Amino acid sequence: MRSKSMNYIMNTKNWLKPLIFILIISLAGVGMIGIQTYVDAPPEATFKDQQGNVVFTKANIQGGQEVFHQKALMEYGSFFGDGAQRGPDFTAEALHLMTLYMMDYYVIEQTKKTGTEPDATGKMLINEQVKLELKQNNYNKEENFVELSPAEVYAYNGIVKYYTDFFIDDNDGVGFPPKDFIKSKESTANLATFYYWGAWVCVTSRPGETFSYTHNWPFDPMAGNTPTSPVILWSVLGMLAFVLMCGIVLYFIGQYNQLPNKFFKPPTRDLFTIDRVAKFTPTATQKATYKFFAVAVLLFFLQVCGGLVTINDFIHWLDAFGIHITDDVPVNISRSWHIMLSLFWISTCWIASSIFILPILAKKEVPGQLRLINTIFWLLVVLVGGSLIGMTLGPLGVMGKLWYLLGHQGWEFVDFGKAYQGLLMVIFALWGVVVYRGLKPAFVKGERWSLPKWIMYSVVGIPVLFLSGFVAKPETNFVIADFWRWMVIHMWVEAFFEVFITVIVSYLMVLMGLVSRNAAVRVVYFATILFLGTGLLGISHNFYWNAKPVATMALGSVFSTLQFVPLILLTVEAYRFKNMPRLAVGDVAHNQLGNFGFPEVFKFLIAVNFWNFFGAGVLGIIINLPIMNYFEHGTYLTINHAHAALMGVYGNISIAALLFASRLTVKHNKWNAKIVNFSFWSINIGLMLMVVLDLFPAGAIQFKAVVEQGLWFGRSSEFVDFGTFKALTYMRGIGATVFFAGGVVPLTYFIVSRWNSLKDRTTNILEMDAAITYEINHGITNEEEQEIEKEIEESELVNG
Repeated sequence: MRSKSMNYIMNTKNWLKPLIFILIISLAGVGMIGIQTYVDAPPEATFKDQQGNVVFTKANIQGGQEVFHQKALMEYGSFFGDGAQRGPDFTAEALHLMTLYMMDYYVIEQTKKTGTEPDATGKMLINEQVKLELKQNNYNKEENFVELSPAEVYAYNGIVKYYTDFFIDDNDGVGFPPKDFIKSKESTANLATFYYWGAWVCVTSRPGETFSYTHNWPFDPMAGNTPTSPVILWSVLGMLAFVLMCGIVLYFIGQYNQLPNKFFKPPTRDLFTIDRVAKFTPTATQKATYKFFAVAVLLFFLQVCGGLVTINDFIHWLDAFGIHITDDVPVNISRSWHIMLSLFWISTCWIASSIFILPILAKKEVPGQLRLINTIFWLLVVLVGGSLIGMTLGPLGVMGKLWYLLGHQGWEFVDFGKAYQGLLMVIFALWGVVVYRGLKPAFVKGERWSLPKWIMYSVVGIPVLFLSGFVAKPETNFVIADFWRWMVIHMWVEAFFEVFITVIVSYLMVLMGLVSRNAAVRVVYFATILFLGTGLLGISHNFYWNAKPVATMALGSVFSTLQFVPLILLTVEAYRFKNMPRLAVGDVAHNQLGNFGFPEVFKFLIAVNFWNFFGAGVLGIIINLPIMNYFEHGTYLTINHAHAALMGVYGNISIAALLFASRLTVKHNKWNAKIVNFSFWSINIGLMLMVVLDLFPAGAIQFKAVVEQGLWFGRSSEFVDFGTFKALTYMRGIGATVFFAGGVVPLTYFIVSRWNSLKDRTTNILEMDAAITYEINHGITNEEEQEIEKEIEESELVNG
């Protein structure tokens, strides 16, 4: 029985049907969510009082949404829990204000009638009346209007005054928002209307249901928002699915581990030694990639600087040096830099590293590649420079009506102007052309599972998904537009980027002589099945609370939890991974182990494995179950997971790819392993210190505050700017200092300073073993399939 199941999985002839099945099921599920998002989206209607007078219109809601995006307020606070956490969650805050103002209205009315203010019992009864009123959905679908009670109209007027005071009248010009950031009271009124609409969506019952459009999120007992029974039910079922899938995967891991070591060992060559690294001669296109890497580390440096400026808005640490920057660079602008620069430098590393390996695979330079590569580089320069300028001037109002096209779109992780988004699409398309032209000579007819084919699949998938980002417009219903934003962010980060990372790691392992193509190709396939099988439908956990269809709760609870399963697989394989250099050397030449040519690269690859488990897995699963996510959504526990996963996984793999190419391109006598090793330990220790000293404990106490009083309190200035939370923010400085001063600065100096110390290029065929190219380019032959099946059967007989 074991032999049959293992033989089926290990045979590449059987791979296509499971992959197609996974894609069909996953894409059908995502398509269903998308269709229902349009059908069930909360209405942007005209809101009237009981006399039929218009209180506000759809145009006011859309006008407020435009102000929200134009001023990049999603990089200051959040909406439906998504966004930054320097400021409040505007939906939670507006909902709590709505409740308080409605209670005030009834207290005033009762006082007028009785002559005395209600006592505590009377106020409790009023609160119950307000809860019922808030839950009542008075939407008239035929005429597209919502009828508001007098108390709700009173609350709306109070909310408009509150935000007008916040942004204009009571603004002292210190911190965020700076003075005159929003100049028009009409703009603040529309903005308040948008927030009021968001609060209405959060509390009003969805038609035909007993809970709101957002499943009663955010938690606010005073408003009647508490967890629903589906939230608890699907949390239990999600955990059951997780345990079941873990058992299945661990069973097959046990079968996989019975394979003999020679299956994993590279059969045709020795380890890639220091001597072979020194003799390697780069081609013209490979040398051309070095400027990508130099610019990437400079962007990495600037990204961290953006983070340091952002954290200054919390603790004003720059004031100690006489630098008062918050008035000139508001936190929403500095955070936009921090977010987008992380995507820019990581993407630059991936583009350059994939281009670097093309001549190795093709065994030649493809004519015309150099011109295309240089074109991509200069387009990247324009993209980054233009985006930074636009993200600065757009929110400040300098760009006028061009704010959306050339300024700041206002969406977290899709901050840059629409024109620059289009430019990035052009860059991705050119990248695909370069990769295809470079890989075409390496394609072997009839072999769909070779490593060159895998990298082509992943490179095509990334820009195809990016097309989702062009659907929404500024006036698109926020709930619908947010669906398309997550189609880009989630599908990249938790599906196709994961596959791309696995392909790149596999390439590096084969190129360094650590693993055979047999093992590499199968690892890529298994990872693809698991990441796409859980990741595509796993998008649902981003839709729990932002007014998406009810079915997303069921899909998200199961598939989002299962996203941890591939990471368990990686962790189980960590021991074999850690010992790959020794395994590759074998019993014949242990002395070669200390002569391994890429020890620094290997360290960063091990770090990827660790952070994939701890950052993406452990810190991710604790926030994925619906009942946990209900309380933590919009808190620092999300930021904690994001920092550990983004930098820990994608940052480390990007640096590993950068160092692999640099090690082969920089002159041998100019390589400084001490600097690189010091940078490695500083970056990873610094990141861990930020998690342990601030991000996780701050998220934990904020979670406690939410459970006790509600999200509005956990995100309030009263909580964030005082006490333990602020003290922990100071503690983050310890990790940030280690990360930046000990890691980023030395790495940036090293890579940039070696720009003039590159090896001379060659126009000849690369001086690399032909076996390496064969190992990577070919799939698995029928003879090899039969040999593997035989080895499996023999190993099972030996193991009983």
